Amino acid sequence: MQISTAIYSLKIGTRGSPLARAQGEIFAELLKNVAFEHHYFTTMGDKLLHKPLIEFGGKGLFTKELDTALLAGEIDCAVHSAKDLPATLPDGIILACILLAEDRRDAFLGYNGIKFADLPQGARIGTASLRRSAQVKRLRPDIETELLRGNVGTRITKLESGAFAGTILAAAGINRLQLNVPHELLNMQDFPPAAGQGILAVTARAKDTRTLEILAPLNHQSSAALLMCERAFLRTLQASCRMSISCYSYIENDKIHCFGRFYAANAAQDAIFTHSGAIENSGEIGAYTAKVLFDLSPELRLALQTQKKW
Repeated sequence: MQISTAIYSLKIGTRGSPLARAQGEIFAELLKNVAFEHHYFTTMGDKLLHKPLIEFGGKGLFTKELDTALLAGEIDCAVHSAKDLPATLPDGIILACILLAEDRRDAFLGYNGIKFADLPQGARIGTASLRRSAQVKRLRPDIETELLRGNVGTRITKLESGAFAGTILAAAGINRLQLNVPHELLNMQDFPPAAGQGILAVTARAKDTRTLEILAPLNHQSSAALLMCERAFLRTLQASCRMSISCYSYIENDKIHCFGRFYAANAAQDAIFTHSGAIENSGEIGAYTAKVLFDLSPELRLALQTQKKW
Protein backbone atom coordinates (compact mmCIF):
# COMPACT_ATOMS: atom_id res chain seq x y z
CA MET A 1 0.00 0.00 0.00
CA GLN A 2 1.24 3.52 -0.73
CA ILE A 3 0.08 6.88 0.46
CA SER A 4 -0.22 10.05 -1.55
CA THR A 5 0.07 13.33 0.31
CA ALA A 6 1.40 16.78 -0.23
CA ILE A 7 5.20 16.93 -0.01
CA TYR A 8 6.26 16.31 3.57
CA SER A 9 9.48 15.10 5.14
CA LEU A 10 10.03 12.52 7.85
CA LYS A 11 13.04 11.74 10.00
CA ILE A 12 12.96 7.96 10.41
CA GLY A 13 14.79 6.34 13.32
CA THR A 14 15.99 2.74 13.46
CA ARG A 15 18.73 0.76 15.10
CA GLY A 16 21.92 0.55 13.07
CA SER A 17 22.04 -3.24 12.56
CA PRO A 18 21.75 -4.54 8.98
CA LEU A 19 18.30 -6.01 9.74
CA ALA A 20 17.03 -2.79 11.33
CA ARG A 21 18.30 -0.79 8.35
CA ALA A 22 16.55 -3.18 5.96
CA GLN A 23 13.33 -2.78 7.95
CA GLY A 24 13.67 0.99 7.76
CA GLU A 25 14.03 0.74 3.99
CA ILE A 26 10.94 -1.47 3.74
CA PHE A 27 8.99 1.19 5.59
CA ALA A 28 10.43 4.04 3.52
CA GLU A 29 9.45 2.30 0.27
CA LEU A 30 5.81 2.68 1.28
CA LEU A 31 6.08 6.46 1.47
CA LYS A 32 4.95 8.43 -1.58
CA ASN A 33 5.45 12.17 -1.97
CA VAL A 34 7.14 12.11 1.43
CA ALA A 35 10.80 13.04 1.64
CA PHE A 36 12.68 11.17 4.35
CA GLU A 37 16.02 10.76 5.99
CA HIS A 38 17.25 7.83 8.04
CA HIS A 39 18.76 8.24 11.49
CA TYR A 40 20.53 5.24 12.99
CA PHE A 41 21.00 4.50 16.69
CA THR A 42 23.08 2.05 18.70
CA THR A 43 20.99 0.86 21.61
CA MET A 44 22.20 -0.57 24.90
CA GLY A 45 20.93 -3.96 23.76
CA ASP A 46 23.25 -3.75 20.75
CA LYS A 47 26.24 -3.14 23.01
CA LEU A 48 25.62 -5.84 25.62
CA LEU A 49 26.43 -8.89 23.52
CA HIS A 50 28.23 -11.16 25.94
CA LYS A 51 25.52 -11.75 28.54
CA PRO A 52 21.79 -12.57 28.43
CA LEU A 53 19.62 -9.46 28.14
CA ILE A 54 17.61 -10.55 31.17
CA GLU A 55 20.58 -9.51 33.32
CA PHE A 56 20.17 -5.91 32.13
CA GLY A 57 16.43 -5.36 31.94
CA GLY A 58 15.12 -7.08 28.81
CA LYS A 59 13.23 -5.62 25.86
CA GLY A 60 13.45 -1.91 26.60
CA LEU A 61 17.19 -2.13 25.93
CA PHE A 62 16.47 -2.13 22.19
CA THR A 63 14.15 0.88 22.21
CA LYS A 64 15.15 3.42 24.85
CA GLU A 65 17.53 5.45 22.67
CA LEU A 66 14.93 5.69 19.90
CA ASP A 67 12.23 6.65 22.40
CA THR A 68 14.44 9.40 23.79
CA ALA A 69 15.17 10.77 20.31
CA LEU A 70 11.50 10.62 19.41
CA LEU A 71 10.36 12.54 22.48
CA ALA A 72 13.14 15.10 21.94
CA GLY A 73 11.96 15.73 18.39
CA GLU A 74 15.21 14.45 16.85
CA ILE A 75 13.20 11.95 14.78
CA ASP A 76 9.54 11.88 13.74
CA CYS A 77 8.98 8.12 13.88
CA ALA A 78 10.82 4.93 14.74
CA VAL A 79 10.65 1.54 13.03
CA HIS A 80 10.83 -1.49 15.32
CA SER A 81 10.57 -5.24 15.21
CA ALA A 82 7.36 -5.46 17.21
CA LYS A 83 8.68 -8.25 19.42
CA ASP A 84 11.36 -5.84 20.74
CA LEU A 85 8.80 -3.36 22.03
CA PRO A 86 7.97 -3.30 25.75
CA ALA A 87 4.35 -4.27 26.47
CA THR A 88 3.68 -0.69 27.61
CA LEU A 89 5.14 2.21 25.64
CA PRO A 90 6.56 5.33 27.33
CA ASP A 91 4.18 8.22 27.96
CA GLY A 92 3.82 10.38 24.86
CA ILE A 93 4.62 7.59 22.38
CA ILE A 94 2.06 5.50 20.50
CA LEU A 95 1.91 2.92 17.75
CA ALA A 96 1.35 5.00 14.61
CA CYS A 97 1.02 2.14 12.13
CA ILE A 98 1.59 -1.59 11.81
CA LEU A 99 2.95 -2.97 8.55
CA LEU A 100 1.92 -6.20 6.82
CA ALA A 101 3.19 -9.17 8.83
CA GLU A 102 5.98 -11.27 7.35
CA ASP A 103 6.48 -15.02 7.89
CA ARG A 104 6.02 -15.44 11.63
CA ARG A 105 7.77 -18.78 12.00
CA ASP A 106 11.20 -19.55 13.40
CA ALA A 107 13.86 -21.05 11.15
CA PHE A 108 16.56 -23.56 12.05
CA LEU A 109 20.00 -23.09 10.54
CA GLY A 110 22.19 -26.16 10.88
CA TYR A 111 25.95 -26.44 10.46
CA ASN A 112 26.62 -27.64 6.91
CA GLY A 113 22.86 -27.65 6.31
CA ILE A 114 21.98 -30.36 8.85
CA LYS A 115 18.27 -30.60 9.71
CA PHE A 116 17.01 -30.27 13.26
CA ALA A 117 15.73 -33.86 13.30
CA ASP A 118 19.19 -35.10 12.26
CA LEU A 119 21.20 -33.37 14.98
CA PRO A 120 23.56 -35.79 16.76
CA GLN A 121 23.17 -36.69 20.41
CA GLY A 122 24.34 -33.88 22.68
CA ALA A 123 24.60 -31.29 19.89
CA ARG A 124 25.08 -27.62 20.86
CA ILE A 125 22.54 -25.02 19.74
CA GLY A 126 23.33 -21.32 20.00
CA THR A 127 20.51 -19.01 21.08
CA ALA A 128 19.84 -16.14 23.46
CA SER A 129 16.13 -16.98 23.79
CA LEU A 130 14.78 -18.80 26.85
CA ARG A 131 11.68 -19.62 24.80
CA ARG A 132 13.66 -21.27 22.00
CA SER A 133 15.84 -23.13 24.49
CA ALA A 134 12.74 -24.55 26.17
CA GLN A 135 11.22 -25.53 22.83
CA VAL A 136 14.38 -27.36 21.79
CA LYS A 137 14.46 -29.21 25.12
CA ARG A 138 10.83 -30.31 24.73
CA LEU A 139 11.77 -32.20 21.56
CA ARG A 140 15.39 -33.09 22.31
CA PRO A 141 16.30 -33.09 26.02
CA ASP A 142 19.81 -34.23 25.09
CA ILE A 143 20.65 -31.05 23.17
CA GLU A 144 22.67 -28.35 24.91
CA THR A 145 21.75 -24.69 24.39
CA GLU A 146 24.34 -21.97 24.88
CA LEU A 147 24.28 -18.18 24.66
CA LEU A 148 24.61 -16.77 21.14
CA ARG A 149 23.82 -13.07 20.69
CA GLY A 150 24.55 -10.48 18.03
CA ASN A 151 22.99 -9.49 14.73
CA VAL A 152 21.90 -12.05 12.15
CA GLY A 153 25.22 -11.93 10.27
CA THR A 154 27.22 -12.43 13.44
CA ARG A 155 25.19 -15.48 14.41
CA ILE A 156 25.50 -17.03 10.96
CA THR A 157 29.26 -16.44 10.94
CA LYS A 158 29.56 -18.10 14.34
CA LEU A 159 27.53 -21.06 13.06
CA GLU A 160 29.59 -21.41 9.90
CA SER A 161 32.76 -21.49 12.00
CA GLY A 162 31.53 -24.71 13.57
CA ALA A 163 31.09 -23.21 17.03
CA PHE A 164 27.53 -24.58 17.13
CA ALA A 165 25.62 -27.38 15.46
CA GLY A 166 22.77 -24.99 14.77
CA THR A 167 20.94 -21.83 15.69
CA ILE A 168 17.37 -20.55 15.42
CA LEU A 169 16.40 -17.23 13.85
CA ALA A 170 13.16 -15.53 12.92
CA ALA A 171 12.25 -16.39 9.34
CA ALA A 172 11.14 -12.78 8.84
CA GLY A 173 14.67 -11.53 9.43
CA ILE A 174 16.13 -13.94 6.89
CA ASN A 175 13.54 -12.84 4.34
CA ARG A 176 13.94 -9.12 4.97
CA LEU A 177 17.71 -9.38 4.59
CA GLN A 178 17.20 -11.50 1.45
CA LEU A 179 19.74 -14.01 2.73
CA ASN A 180 20.54 -17.06 0.66
CA VAL A 181 21.33 -19.41 3.52
CA PRO A 182 20.13 -23.00 3.98
CA HIS A 183 17.41 -23.03 6.60
CA GLU A 184 14.47 -25.14 7.73
CA LEU A 185 11.17 -23.50 8.63
CA LEU A 186 9.96 -24.83 11.98
CA ASN A 187 6.32 -25.69 12.59
CA MET A 188 4.29 -23.41 14.83
CA GLN A 189 3.07 -26.30 17.01
CA ASP A 190 6.52 -27.18 18.30
CA PHE A 191 8.07 -23.73 17.92
CA PRO A 192 5.40 -21.08 18.51
CA PRO A 193 6.98 -17.63 18.17
CA ALA A 194 7.31 -14.70 20.52
CA ALA A 195 4.56 -12.10 20.66
CA GLY A 196 4.97 -9.65 17.79
CA GLN A 197 7.47 -11.75 15.85
CA GLY A 198 7.47 -11.03 12.11
CA ILE A 199 5.60 -7.71 12.48
CA LEU A 200 7.03 -4.22 11.98
CA ALA A 201 5.65 -1.46 14.20
CA VAL A 202 6.18 2.26 13.69
CA THR A 203 5.99 4.54 16.71
CA ALA A 204 5.48 8.30 16.82
CA ARG A 205 4.70 11.06 19.30
CA ALA A 206 1.10 10.93 20.45
CA LYS A 207 0.58 14.64 19.78
CA ASP A 208 2.39 14.80 16.43
CA THR A 209 -0.76 15.01 14.32
CA ARG A 210 1.14 15.69 11.08
CA THR A 211 3.20 12.51 11.31
CA LEU A 212 0.25 10.44 12.51
CA GLU A 213 -1.78 11.66 9.54
CA ILE A 214 0.98 10.64 7.12
CA LEU A 215 1.37 7.19 8.67
CA ALA A 216 -2.27 6.26 9.26
CA PRO A 217 -2.91 5.02 5.68
CA LEU A 218 0.01 2.60 5.99
CA ASN A 219 -1.64 0.69 8.82
CA HIS A 220 -2.38 -2.92 7.86
CA GLN A 221 -5.56 -3.70 9.78
CA SER A 222 -5.26 -7.48 10.01
CA SER A 223 -1.62 -7.32 11.15
CA ALA A 224 -2.56 -4.57 13.62
CA ALA A 225 -5.27 -6.81 15.08
CA LEU A 226 -2.74 -9.61 15.56
CA LEU A 227 -0.31 -7.31 17.31
CA MET A 228 -3.03 -5.75 19.47
CA CYS A 229 -4.02 -9.24 20.61
CA GLU A 230 -0.48 -10.31 21.45
CA ARG A 231 0.47 -7.07 23.18
CA ALA A 232 -2.68 -7.29 25.32
CA PHE A 233 -1.50 -10.78 26.29
CA LEU A 234 1.89 -9.40 27.37
CA ARG A 235 0.44 -6.44 29.24
CA THR A 236 -1.97 -8.66 31.13
CA LEU A 237 0.77 -11.02 32.29
CA GLN A 238 3.35 -8.25 32.79
CA ALA A 239 5.85 -10.91 31.87
CA SER A 240 9.53 -10.26 31.27
CA CYS A 241 12.34 -11.87 29.30
CA ARG A 242 13.05 -13.93 32.40
CA MET A 243 10.19 -16.27 31.51
CA SER A 244 9.78 -18.73 28.65
CA ILE A 245 6.48 -17.72 27.07
CA SER A 246 5.07 -17.93 23.55
CA CYS A 247 2.10 -16.04 22.21
CA TYR A 248 0.90 -15.77 18.64
CA SER A 249 -2.41 -15.08 17.01
CA TYR A 250 -3.87 -15.74 13.59
CA ILE A 251 -7.06 -14.96 11.72
CA GLU A 252 -9.15 -17.79 10.35
CA ASN A 253 -12.84 -18.04 9.48
CA ASP A 254 -13.38 -14.37 10.32
CA LYS A 255 -12.15 -14.89 13.88
CA ILE A 256 -8.93 -14.15 15.67
CA HIS A 257 -7.32 -17.05 17.52
CA CYS A 258 -4.76 -16.49 20.27
CA PHE A 259 -2.37 -19.23 21.40
CA GLY A 260 -0.40 -18.89 24.61
CA ARG A 261 2.11 -21.25 26.19
CA PHE A 262 4.23 -21.07 29.31
CA TYR A 263 7.24 -23.40 29.45
CA ALA A 264 7.68 -24.69 32.99
CA ALA A 265 10.85 -26.15 34.49
CA ASN A 266 9.14 -29.53 34.26
CA ALA A 267 7.72 -30.06 30.76
CA ALA A 268 4.76 -31.97 32.18
CA GLN A 269 3.64 -28.76 33.90
CA ASP A 270 3.61 -26.52 30.83
CA ALA A 271 0.46 -24.40 30.52
CA ILE A 272 -1.21 -24.09 27.10
CA PHE A 273 -4.38 -22.26 26.15
CA THR A 274 -6.05 -21.02 22.97
CA HIS A 275 -8.94 -18.58 22.81
CA SER A 276 -10.91 -17.25 19.83
CA GLY A 277 -13.34 -14.45 19.14
CA ALA A 278 -14.31 -11.53 16.95
CA ILE A 279 -11.42 -9.71 15.28
CA GLU A 280 -12.66 -6.36 16.58
CA ASN A 281 -12.19 -7.76 20.11
CA SER A 282 -8.57 -8.77 19.54
CA GLY A 283 -7.31 -7.03 22.68
CA GLU A 284 -9.84 -8.80 24.87
CA ILE A 285 -8.98 -12.14 23.27
CA GLY A 286 -5.29 -11.71 24.08
CA ALA A 287 -5.97 -10.54 27.62
CA TYR A 288 -8.29 -13.47 28.34
CA THR A 289 -5.74 -15.96 26.99
CA ALA A 290 -3.17 -14.55 29.39
CA LYS A 291 -5.56 -14.68 32.37
CA VAL A 292 -6.38 -18.34 31.77
CA LEU A 293 -2.70 -19.21 31.31
CA PHE A 294 -2.00 -17.47 34.63
CA ASP A 295 -4.74 -19.51 36.34
CA LEU A 296 -3.49 -22.77 34.83
CA SER A 297 0.10 -22.52 36.03
CA PRO A 298 1.19 -22.17 39.68
CA GLU A 299 4.78 -21.93 38.42
CA LEU A 300 3.91 -18.98 36.18
CA ARG A 301 2.22 -17.19 39.07
CA LEU A 302 5.29 -17.74 41.24
CA ALA A 303 7.60 -16.52 38.47
CA LEU A 304 5.56 -13.34 38.07
CA GLN A 305 5.61 -12.69 41.82
CA THR A 306 9.38 -13.21 41.90
CA GLN A 307 9.83 -10.91 38.92
CA LYS A 308 8.13 -8.04 40.73
CA LYS A 309 10.74 -8.26 43.50
CA TRP A 310 13.57 -7.40 41.10
